[in-house]
Amino acid sequence: MGDDLSRKILAIAVRTEKNGPMRETDRVHASPDDGLDGDLPAAAHRRITLLSHEQWSETTRELKAELPWHTRRANILLDGGSLKDLIGSTVKLGDLRIKINAETVPCGLMDKIHAGLREALVPDCRGGVYGEIVEGGTIKVGDALTVC
Repeated sequence: MGDDLSRKILAIAVRTEKNGPMRETDRVHASPDDGLDGDLPAAAHRRITLLSHEQWSETTRELKAELPWHTRRANILLDGGSLKDLIGSTVKLGDLRIKINAETVPCGLMDKIHAGLREALVPDCRGGVYGEIVEGGTIKVGDALTVC
């Protein structure tokens, strides 16, 4: 069927309020119209964001900072390296089918959280990727990502 990149969900989080704390969960339902249950509304083309665990770890090592992964304000933490190769692909993650549209460009909030974080997330798509939910369903920690 598809190319299994051996990437799995390590963690899931939703934004509780604008610039507010993230709430981690072990599973979440998502739909094309509403995005992830409990997450703030987002434009259809960027309803879900994914971040690489390895790249986040590399970023925090460079900054000599211990920051939780959801400091990046991404929804999904995946194992495996850079997610850049997923841009333009449709992936299956749990029950979801997601069209990966682009790199998530780090915003100024990153530097408000930790000095230098914004710049540290720029190389090699370290800020992660975003996409639209084409087919809804449930995702949970441990689900594998497959390129369709």
